[in-house]
Amino acid sequence: MYKTGIKKKMTALALSLFSSSVLAAYPEQPITLVVPFPAGSGTDAVGRIFASEMSSRLGQPVIVENKPGANATIAAQHVAKSKPDGYTILISTNTPLSAAPWLMKNVSYDVVNDFTAVARGGNLPFILITHASKPYQTVKDLVEYAKANPGKLSYASGNSTGIVAGATLGNTADIDILHVPYKGTPQAITDLIGGQVDFMFTDLASGIPFVKSNKVKALAVSTAKPSALLPDLPSMEAAGINNFDINSWNGFLGPAGLSDEVVQTLNKTINEIVEDKEIKQKLANLGFDAFSGTQQEFADFVKQQYVLWGDLIKAAGIEQK
Repeated sequence: MYKTGIKKKMTALALSLFSSSVLAAYPEQPITLVVPFPAGSGTDAVGRIFASEMSSRLGQPVIVENKPGANATIAAQHVAKSKPDGYTILISTNTPLSAAPWLMKNVSYDVVNDFTAVARGGNLPFILITHASKPYQTVKDLVEYAKANPGKLSYASGNSTGIVAGATLGNTADIDILHVPYKGTPQAITDLIGGQVDFMFTDLASGIPFVKSNKVKALAVSTAKPSALLPDLPSMEAAGINNFDINSWNGFLGPAGLSDEVVQTLNKTINEIVEDKEIKQKLANLGFDAFSGTQQEFADFVKQQYVLWGDLIKAAGIEQK
């Protein structure tokens, strides 16, 4: 009887310890937030705000790690192959998950099966900018200039949104323009300001500071409808380019196999961040439209965007097979 009682207590203690281990609150150590673009890019600026807020809410440091290159596929591949424990998270845009698989050959990950969608972050609207000294003041002026000077205008890109937007403009407006790719947006804008390229599509966070300092001028937002963040800037449709609606989305993903606990914790935290009016305004000041939703909504959205961007890229004639 005595030995049986001890055995029961020891079993109960073992079960208690096992239960405590299984139910240990996530996170228990620092989280790495992988940014697929260089420091100074729009996604980097947005990612650092999210990282700071996640740190304070989760009680663990969230460390930003920039892994730019290869249309953001280097970062995406790194996260896809990471241990699915919730300590390596990708802050992604449409570049590695919606566009790169169509723009590049042999992308080494599966958009749907190699990631766990966690939460939407929002949208990073793009604008069409040119050097301040260029003679075109509107999109119509730019198109007319390009038609009068075929093959002489060049556009820079620092990510897939810039690539696809430029190619779509060329295809839709029937103009012959030269694409000059860059590893990241900061380098592309530097050369635009320096006069090495003529125009580019860039995110608000990267472009607006230079618009405000009159180093570049903004001609339109890259969407069919005006942006609430820049209500005075015409949409591409209003500027005379029909069927042009390109936007950059932002969201958080981990490797395939993340536990429900990790997903729920991160999703709840990200939703809290975007619902905080002060943080939402801080992000808006960067040109970022912050909002989120459920994990399932984001997972469905990622699948839909993959198909949508495939259609855009095929229509522009830049798909790599």
